[in-house]
Amino acid sequence: MSTIEQFEYVFLGGGKGGKTLAMELAKSGKRVAVVEEGMIGGSCINVACIPSKALIQTARIMHAVQSADILKGKAHEAKVDMTQVHRRVREVVDGMVDINAKAFEASGFDLILGTGHFVGPRRIQVTMNDGRERVVEGEHVFINTGTYAAIPDIPGLRDAAPMTHVEALELESLPEHLIVIGGGYIGLEMAQAFRRLGSNVTVVQEAPRVAMREDTDVTDAIESVLANEGIDVRVSVKPSQVSGRSGQSVTVELNDGSHITGTHLLVATGRVPRTAGIGLDLAGVALDERGFIKVDERLATSAPNTWAIGEVAGTPMFTHASFDDYRVLKSQLAGGNLTTRDRVIPYAMFIEPELARVGINESDAQRQGIAVRVAKLPMASIPRARTTGDTHGFMKAIVDTQSDRILGFTMLGSNAGEVVATVQMAMLGNLPYTAVRDAILSHPTIAEGLNMLFAKIPESA
Repeated sequence: MSTIEQFEYVFLGGGKGGKTLAMELAKSGKRVAVVEEGMIGGSCINVACIPSKALIQTARIMHAVQSADILKGKAHEAKVDMTQVHRRVREVVDGMVDINAKAFEASGFDLILGTGHFVGPRRIQVTMNDGRERVVEGEHVFINTGTYAAIPDIPGLRDAAPMTHVEALELESLPEHLIVIGGGYIGLEMAQAFRRLGSNVTVVQEAPRVAMREDTDVTDAIESVLANEGIDVRVSVKPSQVSGRSGQSVTVELNDGSHITGTHLLVATGRVPRTAGIGLDLAGVALDERGFIKVDERLATSAPNTWAIGEVAGTPMFTHASFDDYRVLKSQLAGGNLTTRDRVIPYAMFIEPELARVGINESDAQRQGIAVRVAKLPMASIPRARTTGDTHGFMKAIVDTQSDRILGFTMLGSNAGEVVATVQMAMLGNLPYTAVRDAILSHPTIAEGLNMLFAKIPESA
């Protein structure tokens, strides 16, 4: 075995939480190593949030041009050049990768590009991308390996070479007919984006609704929006057989006896933790029944001085949640008491109109037996939405029956991902809903609708 190199801190994987902590420790003079297969900056920058939102923005522009009746020209006949779309996406990604690479270098940590696996507690053997071998050992070790797209066990599916979001973001030609298996956030974002770019799109969802964690009125509205854009959404059906090959011709047989034939197939049915084959048993790190690393509220694993960060630790699959894991670990290393307990984590889905939520919804309240007051406001009631024409969707607030505490907020509407932060701040500050109701908010803005929404909360009995 190669000479064992000693570090104070070793990171296996360079995702958001890990890279942030590694840079900070290195800047403070600690000896730090980061083992990364090559995705500088993490999956968010390279193959997830950033490139997908760049693609979605291009699709949004295309949709706006094609639907701009005010132009009175032939805008609806405009065609997209996927080579240019791909080039723009890569420029955005490459720019952010370059920023991260420079930040890594400036911090002073040892970036080891290669594939690592544990050979003992806190000891990692790395097969480097240039063929060399290194073995590193840390006083503290952090596992930050993330997740990858799941491929369901459907006969013929793997042989059809389906795309995940990773391959879909690399396309340089437009699919004639894209079949999307999965009606969650990734599937819906990709479905709408490619429809707006000019593809025919069919979404196949095994569950009775898309975006199943949301209330029925939310998913009904989403399905209506997608249908109005020409997306064929099929729910309560399960693929039973796949034949052909994605990128050429592919057919998906469904359990209701019907079938769909398209040119490309995209699978978006969930995520699998990157824990197999990396020697976690040799490291003394226990997994749960789904294969995620077991951690406590301090993100400590079953092995001494070994921590897990982000999705691989079961943290909600959002970059901002991984970044909060960094805060938790920074606190723990400094002797603080910040934990993952009672975190308020918002999220957004970047279809149009956007979906954003923080806290519980009506379904959660009913399931948990919490008595709540509910208010709902159509986006068409908000003056700013009228001026922009973005009147689809609604805002909905959940307030505790016994107090005036805000328990949750859901919005399907223009700029939902930004507006949700306002409600989140009120929740973090334990403000009563009346504080948002009576706040002086700028006119005309979308956020101004919060005044109107919270004014509709029923008085407590």
